[in-house]
Amino acid sequence: MRVETIGNATLYLGDCREILPTLGKVDACVTDPPYGIGEAAGKNASRGNLAVAKDFGDDAWDDDPIDAELLALVLAAGRWSVLFGGDYYALPPSSGWLVWDKENGDNDFADCELAWTNIPKAVRRIKYMWNGKLRANREARGDHPTQKPIGVMAWAIAYVPEPAQTILDPFMGSGTTGVAAMDMQRAFVGIEREQKYFDVACRRIEDAQRQVRMFP
Repeated sequence: MRVETIGNATLYLGDCREILPTLGKVDACVTDPPYGIGEAAGKNASRGNLAVAKDFGDDAWDDDPIDAELLALVLAAGRWSVLFGGDYYALPPSSGWLVWDKENGDNDFADCELAWTNIPKAVRRIKYMWNGKLRANREARGDHPTQKPIGVMAWAIAYVPEPAQTILDPFMGSGTTGVAAMDMQRAFVGIEREQKYFDVACRRIEDAQRQVRMFP
């Protein structure tokens, strides 16, 4: 296991199944776990004809959804939970679903992604284009095959009731949740088991910290 401290972010390179039991409970767990749809196995690079996608290689981490034991650890890690891909899992009923409308138009990608929460609020939707050159805010992508927009993760964090000063993402990927947390001046704890994505997350979160220091 490797631990990096970057300002008010603590990042762990390792398996969240082993690391989560060693951490104290945080205010909120905001995460995007594997859904078990094979997005890491070259699928992302070849689907659709809208643009030339980056080939992320052929990895196995999205071959299966996380199991019930790990899901329980994730849900127990924070007072509040926001779980993208919640429709792939057996979770309790919730009034507080989040809907990300990707404004994809007519193609073979899903129109929306859903996030389950345990937050007793009304369903909310955000329209945020993430496909092609017209994506919202011209935000850079290409660091991870299932990378989420910073704007969407910041919206999800903002949905969490106050005070939610420490945000956890046990499936950190390229660190987008951490970047959003840095922009919102929240503390962040991230866990990622893939070295290549952990290194990207460290770089992106350091860059976000630098921007906060320059423009507080």
